[in-house]
Amino acid sequence: MTLSIDDAVKTGRDSAAGSEEAPAINDEYTDALQTLSEGSVRKHFDPYEDIDWDSPEFRVDPTDRRWILPKADPLGRHPWYLAQPEDKQIEIGMWRQANIMRVGMHFENVLIRGIMQYVWNLDNGNPEFRYLTHEAAEECNHTQMFQEGVNRIGADVPGMTGLLRKLVPFAEIAVKFYPEWFFTFVLGGEEPIDHLQKSILRAGGEIHPMLERVMQIHVAEEARHISFAHKYLERNVPQANLVKRHLLSVLFPVTMRWMCDIIIIPPKEFGEKFDIPKSVLKELYWDTDESKETLRNIFGDVRALARHSGLMTPVGKLAWKLCGIGGRESRFRSEPTADQTIVANLTRAA
Repeated sequence: MTLSIDDAVKTGRDSAAGSEEAPAINDEYTDALQTLSEGSVRKHFDPYEDIDWDSPEFRVDPTDRRWILPKADPLGRHPWYLAQPEDKQIEIGMWRQANIMRVGMHFENVLIRGIMQYVWNLDNGNPEFRYLTHEAAEECNHTQMFQEGVNRIGADVPGMTGLLRKLVPFAEIAVKFYPEWFFTFVLGGEEPIDHLQKSILRAGGEIHPMLERVMQIHVAEEARHISFAHKYLERNVPQANLVKRHLLSVLFPVTMRWMCDIIIIPPKEFGEKFDIPKSVLKELYWDTDESKETLRNIFGDVRALARHSGLMTPVGKLAWKLCGIGGRESRFRSEPTADQTIVANLTRAA
């Protein structure tokens, strides 16, 4: 079954608001978790049942123009990239898409570890256990889906590099002592890739059908995962102690920016392999007015979450601004942004 972008975005989303009661699980939060859990039962995907990897349509051909980067990827609309020969554009596109999936695989792996640590200590009858175990199972499927995509493309990409890779063993410690920050970290990894994939799917245009199917499935199930993280923080942050709340008001934007750079910015091996000028990469991430606007637009939903959770303190607002991701809040979840509209127009004009 093929999902439209609107169907994918709506899957798993519900309208339950976060509770102000703590620490007991109240009816409103329980209902939200029940809705998310039932959504995971009714609409879930298996990477080896719902993706026909061996179909002729999904065959990976290194001469296929559909691997040219879409306009939704900042590099895909940069003059340097557009000036390259077609075969190099395709090779760059395949490597870039493979590395994004590899980074996704690594991030989902970290998330699964943290979730399993979190549910280990939950009391009997806690509804978080059921939902989060559903989420962990879906994330396991995503790791298989992403790695299979990387393997089919055949590019030997590194995926996640840098500090986060070294800090992976600390995920289980973080979720035990500061779960409010852990689920902030989760959103920091989920929101940027969700924004990029929605931009690509909303814009239309020709992309490889294997990649399109992977993105459809990921966007559909991530809607639930993002929804849970929002509800968890809305419920728990207002009840956290003063030190945790004030610390998180600063850590929230810092974590968002840090994770966005890890998810979106290609590793140094990318520039070296394809002789991409450092000036081009600097422009793209995030030196021009256009790229800065794209960066800010990624976080409209979580800026609204921060305000609803009481984290937009004066110091918190300053931290958002210093991180380069302050701006207008989304009026509703997954509201299309200005950069997505621009991308859609560029795609139609191409």
